[in-house]
Amino acid sequence: MPQQQMTDELQRLQDWYSSQCNGDWEHTFGIALETIDNPGWRLKIDVAETPLECVTFDPVDIERSAADWVHCKVEAAAFIGHGGASNLAEVLSLFLDWVERARGVAV
Repeated sequence: MPQQQMTDELQRLQDWYSSQCNGDWEHTFGIALETIDNPGWRLKIDVAETPLECVTFDPVDIERSAADWVHCKVEAAAFIGHGGASNLAEVLSLFLDWVERARGVAV
């Protein structure tokens, strides 16, 4: 994956996070990124008390290989994304594309 794509995804995520911070939201909710032992990534983004809270997200289950996979869903007012060690940008893109569709405009 090109370095520029990851940079763009991170900037878009920062922009979304900043747009949620209203003096209250950030004290209770947020974003967590951690590694898992598959190896891979787990991304949890709270969408409670955001415009996404009531927007449907169709779960994603992609299994290309043992190292190339992505699983994303929304449960308990949180976007939960898992992916292989090289799939972090794809997980971020799935979340950010959902944001775009919900807003009807680019993030």
